[in-house]
Amino acid sequence: MKVVIAYSGGLDTSVILKWIKNRYQAEVVTFAANIGQEEELDGLPEKAKSSGAVTHYTVDLIEEFARDFIYPMLRGNAIYEGQYFLGTSIARPLIAKAQIDIAKKEKATALAHGATGKGNDQCRFELTYASLAPDLEIIAPWRIAAFRETFPGRSEMITYCQENGINVEATTSQPYSMDRNLLHISYEAGILEDPMFDPTIPSNKGMFKLTVAPEDAPDETEYIELDYIKGDCIAVNGNKMTPASILKTLNTLGGKHGIGRTDIVENRFVGMKSRGVYETPGGTILMHAHRQIESLTMDREVMHLRDSLIPKYAELIYNGFWYSPERQALQALIDESQKTISGKVHLKLYKGNIITVGRQSRQSLYDPNIASMEGVISNYNPDDATGFIHLQSLRLRAQLKAKNK
Repeated sequence: MKVVIAYSGGLDTSVILKWIKNRYQAEVVTFAANIGQEEELDGLPEKAKSSGAVTHYTVDLIEEFARDFIYPMLRGNAIYEGQYFLGTSIARPLIAKAQIDIAKKEKATALAHGATGKGNDQCRFELTYASLAPDLEIIAPWRIAAFRETFPGRSEMITYCQENGINVEATTSQPYSMDRNLLHISYEAGILEDPMFDPTIPSNKGMFKLTVAPEDAPDETEYIELDYIKGDCIAVNGNKMTPASILKTLNTLGGKHGIGRTDIVENRFVGMKSRGVYETPGGTILMHAHRQIESLTMDREVMHLRDSLIPKYAELIYNGFWYSPERQALQALIDESQKTISGKVHLKLYKGNIITVGRQSRQSLYDPNIASMEGVISNYNPDDATGFIHLQSLRLRAQLKAKNK
């Protein structure tokens, strides 16, 4: 039996690697997706092989992640429950797809992941497996009773690593878990499980990696200009860049000014509520700017139709249905709505705030003559509003008349 494990080198996947190898007498291939974790990927091949892997792959997916996953999602202004920018959610289908590619290359018969049995990631991984490679067996150790009995807590896992010569940088006192990629960093569990715990207190300031606290941000504002073509940002301050480079640039700019922190209690797909703290500096700027250029260039009815679908679209991504036919159908509508979304947006960054100071486009639907309150002659006749309002109010007047009978 040959198994491909989605491997991070952390405590969970290090234990899972060895446990699967021993339990199933399996050849284990480890796979890590480079989607912007930075130094977390250092030394993974050596670590995986020393823990029992026959082969390790680290695949650079940064540009694909930005171009084919983050950017399409941003075109749809997808925010789950009005707060969460879906940074972890959007990464999982890409990781799972690449893991399947490795499995096919290695002629493996099974896939494994280290997602907890209480979380959303197990759904996101396995719904992608089912969509793209339904014949491969799935091993999810956290849903196997024997695994949970052997490892009821972190201390047992650390002891197991020590006994088996597995080098992990983990302690029983680690106060939270962290997941990082190009779009965001998420923090959850441990001290954050108390929804009244304030993660911004001075003693916890070191938790945040991408952003300074707004009160510590510069006292001077910074102006930036974003260029859009068909709903995608293609340049920052006149410099054309790839989607991944734009996100990196805006992560730096946003982080410098304390932009993109959110503290959320969200509804997990599996049914429970969970508390998470997120840093999404670049994504927050892009989402804000995208809304601004849309306000100038998108037809009202198209916008309202698209906006009515955002909760469903975001929910599909959050729950793991990226490869579902309904998400693809919604994406087609969203992408159609973006054909006229081109132009420039001018923003001001200051102490956690994104302030719009201008937007312009050759495809602007804004007509200053029509909008002017200064009596400028245009093809809008105020007299027409009399009949318009009379017809709009017809049902309201009829309701009152019926009520008074």
